[in-house]
Amino acid sequence: MTKADNSPSRAAQTREAILVAAERLFAEDGVFAVSNRQVSEAAGQGNNTAVGYHFGTKADLVRAIARKHTAQVEEIRARMVAETGDSTELRDWLTCLVRPVTDHLAAVGSPTWFARFGAQVMTDPVLRPILVEETQTPSLARVLSGLDSSLPDLPDDVRAERKDMARQLLVHMIAERERALAEDIPTPRATWHEAATGLIDALAGLWRAPVTNDS
Repeated sequence: MTKADNSPSRAAQTREAILVAAERLFAEDGVFAVSNRQVSEAAGQGNNTAVGYHFGTKADLVRAIARKHTAQVEEIRARMVAETGDSTELRDWLTCLVRPVTDHLAAVGSPTWFARFGAQVMTDPVLRPILVEETQTPSLARVLSGLDSSLPDLPDDVRAERKDMARQLLVHMIAERERALAEDIPTPRATWHEAATGLIDALAGLWRAPVTNDS
C-alpha cells in the first residue's frame, strides 16, 4: 500500500463513498436486508471489512449517515428559526419544520436517498432511537416549542397525538416524493419548494382541525 493510500484525504474519500453507497442501499432495500459486504462492493472497496474498519457496527453507520445530513439541515433550520424570532403564527413554525428538509434535498439534487433512508430507519425499533437522537437538535426543539406556543389551547393529549401524525406525514410524504423523483414518476408538485408548501398547508389543517370530545 502506498503512502497516499494511508493519507487522511484517501480515508475521507473512502468513508464518503461508503456513506453514499450505504445510504442508497438502505433506502432502496432496507437496512437489515443489506450486508456490509454489499455496501463495501457498492462503494468500490475490494476489502469487505472496509465498513467495519471505518464505521464499526451497522448502527454506527446509520448514525453517521443521519449525522451527515442532520448537520446540513440544522444549518438551514437554525437560520430560519433566528429569522422567525418569537412569532406565534403556526405557519411560521411549520415552515421552519418542513423547509429545511426539502431545501436540503433540493440542494443535494436528484436522485437523493436520505428521505427514504429515514423512513426505513423509523420503522425499525432498534435503529429508530438513533435517528431520533441525531435529529433532536436545538433548532428543532425551538420549532416544537414554537408550535406549542402557536396553539396554546390545544389539549395536551391531542397535541401529542398530532405531533405523531405530523411526523408520519412529514417523513413518509417526503420519502414518497423522493422515490417518485428517483424513478422518474410524475409528482403532484413540480419542485421541492412547491412540495413543501403543500405539506405546510396540510400540516396547518391537521393542527387546526377541530377537537371532538367522545366522552
